[in-house]
Amino acid sequence: MSPDPAGPRIVLRDVPPRLAFALEQQGVHPLLARLLAARGVGTGADLDDDLKHLLPPDSLLGAPQAAVLLADAIAQGRTLTVVADYDCDGATACAVALRGLKLLGAKPQQLAYVVPDRAVHGYGLTPAIVDLAFEQAERSASPAPEVLVTVDNGIASHAGVAHAKARGLSVLVTDHHLPAAGLALPAADVIVNPNQGGCTFASKAIAGVGVMFYVLLATRAELRRRGAFDAASQPRLDALLDLVALGTVADVVKLDANNRRLVAQGLKRMRGRRMQPGVRALLDAAGRAPERAAAFDLGFALGPRINAAGRLSDMTLGIECLLTDDTTRAAELARQLDAINRERREVEAGMKEQAESVLAQLPAGEAAPPALVLFDEAFHEGVVGIVAGRVKDRFHRPTFVFARGANGELKGSGRSIPGFHLRDALDLVAKREPELLRRFGGHAMAAGCTLAEAAGQGDAVARFGDALRGVAAEWLDAATLTRTLRCDGPLALHWFNVQTAQLLDAQVWGPGFRSAGVLRRSTGAEPAPGRGQAPQARGPARRPEARCDLVRPRRTAGRHRAPGLPPER
Repeated sequence: MSPDPAGPRIVLRDVPPRLAFALEQQGVHPLLARLLAARGVGTGADLDDDLKHLLPPDSLLGAPQAAVLLADAIAQGRTLTVVADYDCDGATACAVALRGLKLLGAKPQQLAYVVPDRAVHGYGLTPAIVDLAFEQAERSASPAPEVLVTVDNGIASHAGVAHAKARGLSVLVTDHHLPAAGLALPAADVIVNPNQGGCTFASKAIAGVGVMFYVLLATRAELRRRGAFDAASQPRLDALLDLVALGTVADVVKLDANNRRLVAQGLKRMRGRRMQPGVRALLDAAGRAPERAAAFDLGFALGPRINAAGRLSDMTLGIECLLTDDTTRAAELARQLDAINRERREVEAGMKEQAESVLAQLPAGEAAPPALVLFDEAFHEGVVGIVAGRVKDRFHRPTFVFARGANGELKGSGRSIPGFHLRDALDLVAKREPELLRRFGGHAMAAGCTLAEAAGQGDAVARFGDALRGVAAEWLDAATLTRTLRCDGPLALHWFNVQTAQLLDAQVWGPGFRSAGVLRRSTGAEPAPGRGQAPQARGPARRPEARCDLVRPRRTAGRHRAPGLPPER
C-alpha cells in the first residue's frame, strides 16, 4: 500500500491585498503583513496580546453561575475536589484550578483532586471516580468532597454526575469537548463549555485549561463584587498563564486570536523566568532554555513529558510536578517524567513497527483505503493515539488504533484529516451498528471509543473498520484524500536574513495559524544559506519540481535548535 502515490498538492495561500496593505499602513512589517493577511488577520490590533483584549469571561455561558457556586463554596469552607483528566490539558487545568482557587481564598484543607487511571477507570467523571474521591479523602483523613469541579471532562458524564448528585455533591462541569448530538446535557449544577448549545463565546477552540482559567476570572470578578478585594488588591491570576499556555499548545487546539494571546502571555512569563517551578524543571529536563521558550517547546518537549505519565504511569506525577512550589521536588518529578517519556518512545516505536507490518500486508502500489483501523493484542492502550497520529500523517487517512485495556475492553483512539469530523463519524457508526460502541467522544480531529464484544456478533474491530470505512467512503472525495500543503509563495531574496528569522520567531504559530511555508522552485537559483543569515527550512514536499518549506529561525545560541512544525495539512 502506498502512503501517497500521487504526492501532495501544493496550494498557495490567498493574500487579500487590501488586508495586507491595511496592515502595512498600521506599521506591520511588509512580510509579516502578507503572512498575517493570508491567515485572516485584519488589523494590527489583532496582534496586540495584551490581556485587556481577551474575550470577557461573562460571555462564556455558565461562567457567572460557576463563579457564584465557587465563591459561595470558598466562603462556606466547603471542600472542593477537582476531577482531572489524564492528558496535559487536563493536568494543567487541574493545576490552574487548585492554584487559582487558593489565590482566590480557598484554604489548603478545602482543596483536593482526583484523576482517573487510564487503564483502570477510563475517561472522565464516572461513578467509580466519584467513589474514589470519597475513598481518597477517607484514606488521608481529609474532609469528604462537597463540590466536584471537572476540568477537561464531564460534558458526557451523565452517570457520573447523577451518582455525584445522589451522594449529595454539588457538581460544576468545565469542559471544551463537543456534547453528544441530540442528547441532553448531564444534570450538573452548572456547566461551562463554549461548545454547548446557546453559548456565544467566540473562541470555540479554547482548551480545557483555558475554560478553567476563564471560570477563575469570573470567580475573581464575583468576589470583587462581594467586596473580598478591589481591583488594586485582587489576586494576579496572570501568574497561571504559563500553565494555560502549556495546556493550550499541548492539546493542539486551533490558535485563534484569543488562544494566541493566552499562549503569548504564558511564553512571556517563561522567557522572563516567572513560571511555576514544575514548568521550569520540565524545561530543564528537556534541555530547553527558558529565555528562548517557544510554542514548539511546549508542544514537542514539555507536553509529551506530562502526557507520558497518563499514558504509561499515573498522571498524579504530572499534576504534582505542576503543583509543587519546592524546586527540588519539581526537579525530581521532572526527571521521573522524562524517564517515563523515554519509555513511551520505546513502546511507541515498537507499536509503530507492528502497525507498519500490518499495513505492509495490504496490496502494494495501491492507494490506502479511505480509513485505516489497526489492532494487535500486543498494542499498549497508552500510546494508541500517538501511533494513530503517526499512521494518519504517513497515509493521510483517518486512522483508529485499538488496544486491549487492562480490564479486557477494546479501547481505540483515532486521528483524522481535514474534512472528516471524527466524532460525528463515530456517531454515525453508532447509529448503524447500535450494539458496537460502548462509549465514544472527542473532537473533529481526535476521538476515542470503546468497543462492545458480544458472542455471535463477529470480530468487533473488523465490524468497526467496515463501518468507519463505509462512512469515510461516503464523506471523502479524491480531493480530500489528497494531502494538501499550504504555502505562502516564494520568499524574495532580500528577506533571507536573520532579521526575518527573528521576525517570524516572535509570533505565536500553531494549528489554524501555521508558520510561513515558502515555495521554492528547483531551478538551481535558490539562495545558498549563509552562516547565521538564512532561516532554517523544514518539512519539504516531495514533488521534484517544487518544495514547500516551513521557515523557522536557526537557533545559534546555546545547544538547542527547534525544528519547525509540519506544514499545514
